[in-house]
Amino acid sequence: MAWTEAKLIAEAILEGFERHYRLFREITASAQARFESADWPAVQTAARERISFYDRRVGETVDLLRREFHLRDPSDFLWRRIKVEYLRLLPQLNQPELAETFYNSVFCRLFDRHYYNNSYIFVWPLISTEHLEAEIPIFRPYYPARDGFVRVIVNILRDTGFRRPFRDRRRDLRCLLLAIRQRFPANRAIQQNFQLAMLCAPFYRNKAAYLIGKAINGADQIPFAIAILNDEEQGLYVDTLLTGEDEISDIFSFSRAYFMMDTEVPAAVVDFLRPLMPRKGKAELYTAIGLQKFGKAEFYRDFLKHLRYSSDEFVVAPGIRGMVMCVFTLPSFPFVFKVIKDRFPPPKEMTRETVKEKYLMVKLHDRVGRMADSWEYSHVAFPLARFSSVLREMLETECSDSLEVNGDQLIIKHLYIERRMTPLNLYLHTADEEEIRHAIGEYGDAIRQLAAANIFPGDFLFKNFGVTRQDRVVFYDYDEICYLTECHFRAIPEAPYPEMELSEDAWYSVGPNDIFPEEFETFLLTDPRIRRVFRELHSDLLDPAWWRERQAHIRAGHLEDVFPYPTDRRFPQFRDDCPLHRV
Repeated sequence: MAWTEAKLIAEAILEGFERHYRLFREITASAQARFESADWPAVQTAARERISFYDRRVGETVDLLRREFHLRDPSDFLWRRIKVEYLRLLPQLNQPELAETFYNSVFCRLFDRHYYNNSYIFVWPLISTEHLEAEIPIFRPYYPARDGFVRVIVNILRDTGFRRPFRDRRRDLRCLLLAIRQRFPANRAIQQNFQLAMLCAPFYRNKAAYLIGKAINGADQIPFAIAILNDEEQGLYVDTLLTGEDEISDIFSFSRAYFMMDTEVPAAVVDFLRPLMPRKGKAELYTAIGLQKFGKAEFYRDFLKHLRYSSDEFVVAPGIRGMVMCVFTLPSFPFVFKVIKDRFPPPKEMTRETVKEKYLMVKLHDRVGRMADSWEYSHVAFPLARFSSVLREMLETECSDSLEVNGDQLIIKHLYIERRMTPLNLYLHTADEEEIRHAIGEYGDAIRQLAAANIFPGDFLFKNFGVTRQDRVVFYDYDEICYLTECHFRAIPEAPYPEMELSEDAWYSVGPNDIFPEEFETFLLTDPRIRRVFRELHSDLLDPAWWRERQAHIRAGHLEDVFPYPTDRRFPQFRDDCPLHRV
């Protein structure tokens, strides 16, 4: 009887997963139709909705189990049997790693963290995905050495399967051939078996589609991407060719929204991508294609392995301590851990739930390459002995409600994990003139692009922005974030008489959503070097008219182009059309 019940429960959980992945693929596969019809509001809606699919299906499965079965305490041997029965079902799947994670999510929604171990859940995966293959191959080979680059490019564009025609295939062909000659010098020896391997399914995000492939020349593998845009009046066109690890990694950045990429076997796609971006782990690549829950599970496994093979201490993260979060890091691990404080000092007026809502807002929004993605975790166990005394004192003083000591472990009940960056204020402190110019240019561009995406950071202080490995400036402090259209941008009214300008009190009323861009210079640009560069590059950001114009664009339904590559990488005839000067 127990084995029968275990089998039924295992089958019910698997049915919940299969429903989830079926719906996930349906909304993902329809990305092509949204792209070709240039339905950009639907693109944004679908991206938000897909993120919530997983938690909805987990919730439905939990409700079904509670309704249909008498669920006993997990210490009962039944749950060990359920895991065995579930494991027997996985070899039939093309996504067994995702199904294991779904099982974990259902179990953890039902039971206490004391049972979160490999006896009950898949802390470590049991089904290998190394040799999983789809019924239809995930990539196509092309042979320029045999067929010539002209024919190969024609075939690649034809094989995309787009129903909307390209507005000028001859122009696209000429641009791609010229870019290939520039990126692949003629003096490079072409091996006899030189080929291009192209993933069959395009990657969709925002207003673009990307064809991802690699050039294989002997032992060399050179990643590349072809970016395709939609001229809403005349048809599709190729905007650029990107090559090399850095350029490909930029479009897969943690600061950008998840791709829509339909695949039967995600493990095979990730295996294709990993050699192209060796600095990105499986967790980041699964997350990039919208499978962030498995990415989160895989990241935690990487973290456990790192803890086992390291001995350094967790310490307070460098930079100015925030008013809302306690932030710490492990120097040997390139991420930071953020815990919400128990209380927020004035002038902060918010609750813990408000902070969580802000982070969810960022998760669901288009991050345009300027906001860091976060993995959210509950009840994470850390080795207590690895915490520095300073860090432990800070957490116990400011985050005690989120802590629980269990033997030699410190349990943090809720936290966010993000890629570690250099705080912009620290970067500027040691920067030379050239570095300041680049960083302030990036800082202003980040503000512009966030505004284009209807995001107002709220707090523009340099400490709330970070500098990435690629020297991009990214925003990462979300407690003051809001939609741009919620703000009221005003000019500071003229004082009734000059003496009032010297008063500590304002001579004008200030509403809760009032923003005075002229004040940015007073509070931010105290260093003359920084002020000079900012005024040269971004003086319009100090003008309320600029902000009101952005609001008008958004309210009119206009979705601006924000490219995940420099404008000088666009094919020349399109560069003047770019609405943003720098990306």
